[in-house]
Amino acid sequence: MAAGAGDFGSGARLDPGVLMEQVKVQIAVANAQELLQRMTDKCFRKCIGKPGSSLDNSEQKCIAMCMDRYMDAWNTVSRAYNSRLQRERANM
Repeated sequence: MAAGAGDFGSGARLDPGVLMEQVKVQIAVANAQELLQRMTDKCFRKCIGKPGSSLDNSEQKCIAMCMDRYMDAWNTVSRAYNSRLQRERANM
């Protein structure tokens, strides 16, 4: 017996709301991974002159400050983007 569109082998129907939530979670995870990767790359290049087996005090401070500034900038951009999306949705 062939499964219809949206059916699985068990005959269960796919709930579009559940699927949308799963996609949103996957997108959020991907965004968080991208944020962490970019922040790590940028702050490492900025703060670590000579990689070694440990970070000295100035490198630790630089990394902490860099990550704080990067997160602040990310949050500012995210808020502005979300605000713009809301305005554009309201104008539709």
